[in-house]
Amino acid sequence: MEKLKIGIFPGSFDPITVGHEYIILKAAKLVDSLVIGIGSNSNKKHQFDVAIREEWVKKTFDSHQNILVKKYDGLTVDFAKKENASFIFRGLRSTIDFEYEKQIAETNSLMNKEIETIFLLASNKYGMISSSIVRQIFINNGDINSLIPNAVNIPIND
Repeated sequence: MEKLKIGIFPGSFDPITVGHEYIILKAAKLVDSLVIGIGSNSNKKHQFDVAIREEWVKKTFDSHQNILVKKYDGLTVDFAKKENASFIFRGLRSTIDFEYEKQIAETNSLMNKEIETIFLLASNKYGMISSSIVRQIFINNGDINSLIPNAVNIPIND
């Protein structure tokens, strides 16, 4: 019996963006099952509650049978092992992303050689979009509708 190819795509998704959506759909084509892991990053102060972020991610991918959404705490490499994943997918927008993600991937490899990190390039169309930029536009009452998936419904600040 052939082993299922399982991958994870970790992130805080605060909020999920069309850039995330693009990379996740790309990653989902490469595995039998893709688990989107909504992690708790102790270094970040989140704009949106984790339950809301989880709901947005689930709504975004509810029509994709091989995409699951789960919350997790702790190290991403441990979450990957718990999910029986062989791959951690990460999106790259720039060389700055690459340098940052390369260090994490190499560290993860030291902790678990069985889990491979795969970098996927962002589309030029979405390369400048990040959750932090979307949050800043949102906080300043800008229109973020073209930067987030259609399933995400963020209430406007009054």
